[in-house]
Amino acid sequence: MTFPSDQTAQRDGPPVGREDLVLPLHVEEVSVTHRRTDTAIVRVALATALRDRLVDETLTHERVDIRHVPVGRYVDEVPPPRQDGDVLIMPVVEEVLVFQRRLMLREEVHMRRVHVTEQHVELVALREQMAVVTRHPPRDADAPF
Repeated sequence: MTFPSDQTAQRDGPPVGREDLVLPLHVEEVSVTHRRTDTAIVRVALATALRDRLVDETLTHERVDIRHVPVGRYVDEVPPPRQDGDVLIMPVVEEVLVFQRRLMLREEVHMRRVHVTEQHVELVALREQMAVVTRHPPRDADAPF
């Protein structure tokens, strides 16, 4: 069955007073979500190891060689300390009561620096840390411990 206005519309173009109707047959929609998935378990542990190292070094130190040298002679005043080569001489005096007071140089202390060089060998334990990294597959949520 055709209507007179439809026949005119087919011949002359779209009908006057009508709009085109568009009916969607199918609509697609997208929804994006995210979830956390464990792919592996990573454990980092510090391990400390001891290793021995031999220390072989030359050590130098000084010691003082002290000698007491008796003198036993009278002096008029306290003599000052003096240097004789590598020996430092420190005078030691004593007051002695005679008919008159006089100074007697009792002794001299001779001090000499002696340089000593010796080889020192010692075994020393040194600590060394290492990071140990291990990877394990993830556990299933349903699996028992």
